[in-house]
Amino acid sequence: MGEFTRREFLAYVSAVGATTVLGLPHLRSGLWPQLESALAAAPELKEVTAWGVIDAQISSQQVIADKKGFFAAQGMGIKNRLVQSGPDIGPLIAGGSAPVSFETNITVIIVQASGVPAIIVTPLANIAGTQAVVGRKGLTLRSPKDLEGMRIGMVNGAGVLIAIRNMATELGVDINKIKFINMAPADQVAAISRGDIDAMAAWEPWVTKGIGAGGTFLFSGKLSALPGKTGPVNWMDFHTTLQVTRDFLKKNPETIRRMLRALKTATTFVNSNRDETINILSPALSIPKQELREMMNRNTYSMIVDNSFVKGSETITSFLRELNNIDKSPKLKDYADFSLLEQVDPDLVKVKI
Repeated sequence: MGEFTRREFLAYVSAVGATTVLGLPHLRSGLWPQLESALAAAPELKEVTAWGVIDAQISSQQVIADKKGFFAAQGMGIKNRLVQSGPDIGPLIAGGSAPVSFETNITVIIVQASGVPAIIVTPLANIAGTQAVVGRKGLTLRSPKDLEGMRIGMVNGAGVLIAIRNMATELGVDINKIKFINMAPADQVAAISRGDIDAMAAWEPWVTKGIGAGGTFLFSGKLSALPGKTGPVNWMDFHTTLQVTRDFLKKNPETIRRMLRALKTATTFVNSNRDETINILSPALSIPKQELREMMNRNTYSMIVDNSFVKGSETITSFLRELNNIDKSPKLKDYADFSLLEQVDPDLVKVKI
């Protein structure tokens, strides 16, 4: 059966009666979401350009919602425009070119601190598991304290430092005895392959590439393989997000609600149909399937707003301020509004801001 329009559904109800319609078996077998969409207020915009990144952490649900027709099922046309690097999104938001974008809370905090009113309307994934430290081939640790005195390649001020600090605090490692070497992620991979450094500290896709080059996973913001401390940890929370400008939020609430419904469906699909998800995303993101699977397995795809999102965002804000990357520390309520998400599904919003 084809898609119902609002007019067609109302005509149908008028002809046979609302009670009859609501009791029909086809509503219980999958048609109701179409009718619910038809009854809702029409979206203010029929087509939206959504900026994102060629990155499994940031744009997985964005691409899946498009390729699987979840946006279309909400009566929307989405034109996805994916850039190579996440930091490229910030200037697009600031310049007014990207009223709708997919990136991370770091980008939104920086943009908001600079006076641009960008508003997060939902988290999409906790990607702290992709912020990781990988040891060179053959590296053996007898205890976490063996990290002291080692040379670790890392971009100065990289967010993975949050995970390293929390690891050091919990396990009694003197972080001041670790020798950090400022190095781009691609150079880190080459350096651990040659043994020029003892470990690299980076993010995806470089973590997987480092492991593929013979490196050994040591720990991330969410998982540890360190001796004496193996298994899940809570050393960092870092989220990808959907954000809009404040003006877009004010003018297009129904458009955003429909995007959120589509992304909720996409999130369920990503978690429940990983093989098909990888088959779709691999060519779309130009990432080999096995690498993509490893990357995605380090993420937790969820639109739930909970304490991990709140505390993670606050920690990142403090970190950016410490490094003088921002001149002021915006409050979460200044750059996040989950009222529309709560309307779509109240169970997704676990905490108030």
